[in-house]
Amino acid sequence: MNRASLESLLADVAAGKQTPEEALARLRHFPAEDLGFAVLDHHRGLRQGQPEVVFCEGKSVEQVTTICERLHAANGGFLGTRATEAQARAVTARFPLTAWDAASRTLWLKPESAPAPRGAPVLVISAGTSDLAVAEEACVTAAAFGARPDRMHDVGVAGLHRLLSRTDQLRGAGAIIVVAGMEGALPSVVGGLVDVPVIAVPTSVGYGASFKGLAALLGMLNSCAAGVTVVNIDNGFGAGVAAARITTRAGT
Repeated sequence: MNRASLESLLADVAAGKQTPEEALARLRHFPAEDLGFAVLDHHRGLRQGQPEVVFCEGKSVEQVTTICERLHAANGGFLGTRATEAQARAVTARFPLTAWDAASRTLWLKPESAPAPRGAPVLVISAGTSDLAVAEEACVTAAAFGARPDRMHDVGVAGLHRLLSRTDQLRGAGAIIVVAGMEGALPSVVGGLVDVPVIAVPTSVGYGASFKGLAALLGMLNSCAAGVTVVNIDNGFGAGVAAARITTRAGT
C-alpha cells in the first residue's frame, strides 16, 4: 500500500465505486501482517514511498514465495534480492511476469500501476567484469525505486582512458554509483570529475590482501574527493535505493 493506491481507494469509496466494507477488506492487513515467520510492513510504502523489499538469503523457498504473494496482493508487485535459483524457479512459476536476473540474484515484478521512471539517470559504473553482480543489483534496485539506470562497465583505474573517453555520460547523470573491488580507487577518480553525488560500493573482489572487500571499503572511506559517500561491502541494493531517492526527489 502506497500513497497513490490509498488515495485511489479513498476516492473510489467517496465516489461510491467501492463500499466502505470492500475498502476495509483491502486494508485488513494494514499496517502490518504477521505470517508467523515474518511480519510484513505494509505501511512502508506510505512512509518511504516504496514497499518492503524481500532479502531472500537465508529464507526457505516457501517463505520467499509466501512473502512475494502477500506483497503482490498489497502492492501489485515486489522486489527480492539475493535470491537462489530454487527460490527464483518457485516465484517465477507463481508469477510468470517476474524478471529474474541470475547475475544480480534479483527478482522483480513491476506493478502495473508503477509510474514512469523519472529524474536524471542513475549511472552505475563498475570497475571490472568481476564487479558486475553487485553493479546489476544496484541497477535493478534503482529501476524498482523509480529511477532510470544507465550503465558503464569495465572502466577501472588500470586503464583510466576508458573512463575519460566517456565524460559526456558521466556529466549527464543525476547520481553515480561506482562499484569497485581490489584497492577501491575508482570512486575517488569519478568524484573528481563530476558535480553530482557519488555513491561508492566496495566489492569483495580481489586477492588475499584485499581482505574480502575491506581494503576497498577503507580506501573509499578515506577518499579525498568531495561528494563521495560509501555503503557496505557488496551492498548494491543500498546504493541503488540511495541513488534513486536522490534523482527521483530532485526531479532533475
